[in-house]
Amino acid sequence: MPDFQRGKVDIVAVAKAAKVSPSTVSRTFNHPELVNPATRKKIRRAVQRLGYIRNRAAQTMHGKRSGTIGLVVPTINHAIFAEVIQAFSDSIDKAGFSLLLASHGYNLDREYAMVRKLLEHRVDGVALVGLEHSNATRRLIEQQKIPAMAIWNYAEDSELPCVGADNYLAGRQAAAHLLALGHKDIGLIFPDTQGNDRARHRLLAAVDHLNSHGISIPENRKSEAPYSVSQAKQAALRLFADRPRPTALLCGNDVIAQGALYAAQKLGMSVPMDISIIGIGDFKGSADIEPGLTTIRIPAEKIGTLAGKKFTDYVTSSNPTPFKICCELECVARGTTCIAPRRRS
Repeated sequence: MPDFQRGKVDIVAVAKAAKVSPSTVSRTFNHPELVNPATRKKIRRAVQRLGYIRNRAAQTMHGKRSGTIGLVVPTINHAIFAEVIQAFSDSIDKAGFSLLLASHGYNLDREYAMVRKLLEHRVDGVALVGLEHSNATRRLIEQQKIPAMAIWNYAEDSELPCVGADNYLAGRQAAAHLLALGHKDIGLIFPDTQGNDRARHRLLAAVDHLNSHGISIPENRKSEAPYSVSQAKQAALRLFADRPRPTALLCGNDVIAQGALYAAQKLGMSVPMDISIIGIGDFKGSADIEPGLTTIRIPAEKIGTLAGKKFTDYVTSSNPTPFKICCELECVARGTTCIAPRRRS
């Protein structure tokens, strides 16, 4: 037998070290509220001294919860989902759950594979970002009868319980802000909307709202960029190469807006006097760049905290009630937008 498999500390050893029964040790882990605080403290000390680790797999085989929740996000490569992931993790931790995190790179087929892997680890529930998922993922969740929810997006007709924001409204608010400042020549930079319902709803809403005010966006005013500051910068430079330049840019998220800001500064353009720029998200750092980024704030921390609380209640309830919660958006005007300059006709 390998050395690392010898001498594993079990619950009996912890009980002996703490001078309590094995059932008391088990109760401390599973129902700490039923154990005297002084006794819990003795057990925690014994656990730390001996290096004891619970065998969650064995618990799961005996029909007990694994104490883990899976979260599948599109990316962990940027700050886009960092705040909501942290808030969700902190929230489920308070309920005694640990987080298993996976990413699918905006590939819904890969999302299905990630969900399968999480289910193989016997998670007690799985949270997915967005409302758009493959038929295979939907079928798997239904077949396995696993508690599942959507986070970040909200829709009244969502198939899954959800906590999030209305991304269609976010796109409309961004367009409305630019219109209120008198902008009519507006450029759009958005990520690929394939498999990304957040970007698709924001783009659709912005175009619809501008069209309703008699403004159509020609093709040379549209550009595409992934969630990358450097690639967004290049997309904005291509868009700025056309003359006359637009007076405003509506970007699908703050990462793209930051890249557009750097492109404008590279060309010696004044922001916001020569070009107004608005993003969506209000990620950490958006207020600290120069000038501070105007954006539509999506309350990521609130969404993550509330989603974690509602989902752990849902997972542990004997009679779970589905939930659909929409968190409010806010237009935060900072230094990258101003009244549109007058142009000669």
